[in-house]
Amino acid sequence: MVSLNRVVMQPASRRMINALGPADLHCAEISGKWGTRFAFKSYSQFRYPDYDVCGDPFTDAQGNPLRFDLILANQVWEHLDRPYAATRNVHAMLRPGGYFWVAVPFFVPLHAAPQDNSRWSARGLKNLLIEGGFDEDAIHAEQWGNRHVARRNLEDTWPPVYDAETDDIRNDPNMPVCSWALAQKV
Repeated sequence: MVSLNRVVMQPASRRMINALGPADLHCAEISGKWGTRFAFKSYSQFRYPDYDVCGDPFTDAQGNPLRFDLILANQVWEHLDRPYAATRNVHAMLRPGGYFWVAVPFFVPLHAAPQDNSRWSARGLKNLLIEGGFDEDAIHAEQWGNRHVARRNLEDTWPPVYDAETDDIRNDPNMPVCSWALAQKV
């Protein structure tokens, strides 16, 4: 069972991450488990409220920022009270040359967990990442959606489950449902 909202984003993002060579990467994930699909060199999960990425970079016992080659955030940033501070904290936790992959909804119902605060298009994600310290030329952002998927997001049962026989998944760049980006710390 695949969420209609993620049917395009997930394969596109898997290709992005697989192209980085997961077996050589020390990876961290912010409040999720999407990264368990990959065979990373190491993989750490940091879950809210024990770890609040909005506060400060995560540190070791000596107070030094933890360092990673890749940090993942799947459907998390829309829930943050301070996403710009969180993005700067992610940037601080990346090794030089490291990557931050982030995926967010655009046209979906509010879904508090514990709150729901923000929405970004691909252009908006790129701007957020630039404000967080990433170089504009080191960011690849995409968005996907269409009116059919947007209407399905208005159904009583949410999120809608993808039906390959009835769901139109052709992209309409003027009707994003979700956005994702991969940014490199240069």
